[in-house]
Order: sequence, then C-alpha cells, then structure tokens
Amino acid sequence: MYNKVLTIQDISCVGQCSLTVALPVISACGVETCVLPSAVLSTHTAGFSGYTFRDLTDDMPSIKDHWIKENIKFDAIYTGYLGSTKQIDYVADIFDSVGTEGCLKVVDPAMADNGKLYPGFDNEFVDAMKGLCVKADYLVPNITEAAFLCDMEYKTEYDRAYIDELIAKMTALGAKNIILTGISYEAGKTGVVVFEKGEYAYYEHDFLPNSCHGTGDIYASAFVGALVRGKSAYDAAKIAADYVLCCIKATAEEENHWYGAKFEPVLGELIKMINE
Repeated sequence: MYNKVLTIQDISCVGQCSLTVALPVISACGVETCVLPSAVLSTHTAGFSGYTFRDLTDDMPSIKDHWIKENIKFDAIYTGYLGSTKQIDYVADIFDSVGTEGCLKVVDPAMADNGKLYPGFDNEFVDAMKGLCVKADYLVPNITEAAFLCDMEYKTEYDRAYIDELIAKMTALGAKNIILTGISYEAGKTGVVVFEKGEYAYYEHDFLPNSCHGTGDIYASAFVGALVRGKSAYDAAKIAADYVLCCIKATAEEENHWYGAKFEPVLGELIKMINE
C-alpha cells in the first residue's frame, strides 16, 4: 500500500531541521510526504541572529478546509515544532478531520531540551501540548520534554525507576505508546525506550560526543517513515537511532558544519535499513 503522510511543522530555509529534514527523510523511506508549514524562517534560531520569521498560523484552517473540499485524506499525520497554543488547537482539529480511518498519529512535542523550554514557550504551552499528546498513537519526546509533560524534575543522572515513573505519568495523561529518546543508563552509552501496549523495551547504542542541531527531527522523521512502511515500533525506533548515528558520524568528518547534521549523504543507509 502506498501511504500518504502529512507532517506539520515550521520550515527553516537554511539549517537542516524541521520540514527540510522531514520531507526528504520520510520520502526516502518510500512514503508520499505532504507538508503543512506552520511558519517560514530564513534560518533556524540556534546560532543564527537576525533571522526572518513568517507566522502561518492563520493559513492553517483554510488549507485544511481546502483538503476537506477535495476529499484529501492522510494515512498518517506527524507533528513537530509548533509555535503557539493556537497552532496546537488547529492541529488537534486536523487530526480529527483529514485523517483516514485508522490514521496513524505521531507527536514529537518539540518544545524543550537540556532541562529548559525553548524560547517563547511557557507552562500554558506545555499544558496545551499535553492535550495534543492524548490524541497521539505514538509520542516521541526527549527526556526534558517528558519531564515537562509529567511535571517532574529533570535529571541528568537517573535510574530505571525514574524512567518508569516518567512513562507511568505520560500514560496517565493519556499517551498510548511512547518512544523516549536519549536515555542513558551507563557512561558511554545512550538509547531509546520503546513503551508499546504496556510493554517496555530498550535499544542501547554508543553515545557520540559531538552533538548536532536537528537530530531530534531526523530521528522522529525516520521513525515515522519506518513505522508507516510497516516496521514494528521497536524496529522503527532502532532504525531511526542507527540512522541518526550515521548522520552524526558523517557530520563529524566536516570541520565547521555547526548548524545541522549531514543527513543527506547517508540517506542511502536509511533506505537500506528500511528495505531489509
């Protein structure tokens, strides 16, 4: 079956993140990828100054209405960075109105990292994101985002009990299945927790010291692409993690590539993993 995915997030014209990642990565998985830009920026906001920003919030309802008029439906909907509570409300409506029967909904609550909310976000935004997470079939937070969603302390050192508590509280919120990224139980290692249908699994891999902007977007996009192609949640989570590692290693080979991850040269590796 040739599935159609809609991804909703901003587009940074330069910076290897958000839609400039999601569109090629999901497409490389062999999936028709449709987009709804929530905003257009000249660059992403990490490390660049004086960037331009065009808010497209008010365009979202009319785009949705046109899709309804044309009877356009999506087999999966994946959300990334959303800029306001109003956009979250519009996305919730889109979930309900343009998905096929059984539409797969994946939410990356892209709002925080390293213990802090992104600039411009507050507790009101976190509360609105909690409501959207309830509608998701799969929630893909990092540990900071999970802590904010659960009103828990963010920790850099933790054990399995802390992760289990995060999962329990996200489940209590209404999250159905959870892919929790960046979980490290020992030095030099990190990994992904897959909590699906009440069952816990963990995929561990080497921790690479060089971090890159946009790897969360690469991860979520590869996960969605693999999942829609019929991979199990665990296998999709593993493929996405392995692909991100490939991207980070490729980026480390080039000096001064600071603004994003070189995902394009290793798209072939993702395609191989999807087709295995």
